[in-house]
Amino acid sequence: MDKLDLQLNDIFEGKVVRKDLLHRIKKGTNVPTFVLEFLLAKYCASDDPLEIDAGMEAVLATLQDNYVRPDEANAAQSKVATKGNYRFIDKVHVRYVEKEKRHWAALENFNSQRIAVSQQFYRDNDRMLEGGIWAEVTVAHNAIEEDDYAFYIEDLRPVQLSRFNFEAYAEGSEAFSRNEWIDIILRTVGLEATKLSPRQRLHYIARLAPLVEPNYNFIELGPRGTGKSYFFSEFSPYSTLVSGGQATKATLFYNNARGKVGLVGFWDTVAFDEVGGIKIKDPDTIQIMKDFMANGRFSRGVEIIADASLAFVGNIDMSVQQIVNSSQYDLFQPLPSQFDLAVMDRFACYLPGWEMPKNSSEYLTNSYGFITDYLAEAFHYAFQHTNRYEEVTKRIRLGSAVEGRDEKGIKKTVAAFLKILHPSTSPTDDEFEEYVAYAVESRRRIKEQMNKRKPDDEFAKINLSYFTAQGKEVTVYCPESKNALATQNPTRHNLEDEKAAPTAKDKPSQRREPAAKASQTAVPLVVQKT
Repeated sequence: MDKLDLQLNDIFEGKVVRKDLLHRIKKGTNVPTFVLEFLLAKYCASDDPLEIDAGMEAVLATLQDNYVRPDEANAAQSKVATKGNYRFIDKVHVRYVEKEKRHWAALENFNSQRIAVSQQFYRDNDRMLEGGIWAEVTVAHNAIEEDDYAFYIEDLRPVQLSRFNFEAYAEGSEAFSRNEWIDIILRTVGLEATKLSPRQRLHYIARLAPLVEPNYNFIELGPRGTGKSYFFSEFSPYSTLVSGGQATKATLFYNNARGKVGLVGFWDTVAFDEVGGIKIKDPDTIQIMKDFMANGRFSRGVEIIADASLAFVGNIDMSVQQIVNSSQYDLFQPLPSQFDLAVMDRFACYLPGWEMPKNSSEYLTNSYGFITDYLAEAFHYAFQHTNRYEEVTKRIRLGSAVEGRDEKGIKKTVAAFLKILHPSTSPTDDEFEEYVAYAVESRRRIKEQMNKRKPDDEFAKINLSYFTAQGKEVTVYCPESKNALATQNPTRHNLEDEKAAPTAKDKPSQRREPAAKASQTAVPLVVQKT
């Protein structure tokens, strides 16, 4: 253990785990990260290599015997019926059925929705009623034929945290410098910060922003294999990943037939994987998405208010340098055609995924980090119960080119950085300006691409800037496009010429020659570009 490991173990005893052990076991299993870390903390809480090897065998044996896979549900139920009871690791939900005036438990992979549960279990673990928790559950068979259920919960031990103390977390963070805290956060997600550049470290922190800041609209496009979706699928039990397919208004926002709120009402973060492949058939879905992205509310017969952040991740197949130097393409190219300028304008941060390193064991840490579920709980608390926006507003000074949505997006990004890196303290002037510069760049990247798409000057104010504590104005540029004339000063179409050009109505003969007309329209554009 290095100095940081020792200090972390001392201050957060019982809430940390060796991440290299997780890497060793994760590659051969398809089990949620926090379940593996629970077992590692239980069986491998030692620095003795022999004890660790024995503990790893115990973890694998436990997974083999007790972890229920969805395709083994029938065998698991048969095992309980045959043996009388059996212990599983599964996700437990408890719901109250109004007509029956009683609670029923459901095990997700055990595939039973009607399991009797004692009040003591869900009274001591509130989250069983709010989305469910992973737990070690002893399920027993009910042999009384008159009863209307076959199984009941005999014993239950949460795998996830059932209680979380944010004050203790925030107080513990004060023992570390800002840079040490960044290292700890990155080690928790499995990365060794010393292998990354300072800029890459901020990129990884920015990936976490939708998990701590409500109604935060985030997009990351880049090459494959950089771990874009991991942060939303594995890191937090309060985030859900929508993978491809159709994004319907009933699924995402509100189901009128059932009278139920969609995903935005149940999750802190709703992330869309492979955003370029999303199919949106109903135009109402995009309109509702615009309303929700703007202010966290929408109307579907009833007005719905929700705090969920939306994150969009996807791939760019073209060269970024070719895109920024092209008058035809922009960095929003992979998005579905339904994502118009109004949707793009609501993004607070465009993370340059092409700057992220490819997944490789070279970047994995061998040090200690928080148990993933512990940090996820800290972020969930920050999401629901802390507000750093006003603190940012009082301290930040932005230039005249920063307009309404620019300002909101920049402030929310900075507020997210404060929640993650300064849970209970304020950053120094230099640290604060570093976050502001990053947030301004992230917003400028969005505005530059919109400016390329718009044929007029609606988004022409791309030179976003901020003022330092000493009163100096600093204009921020995006590294990939700073010297790209096609992005900084895009070619404008001459709207007056298009308006004056003869139309098919004026010249009926042109209706029979659409190809010739298209050719005539295209020539001036090429000449103008040359």
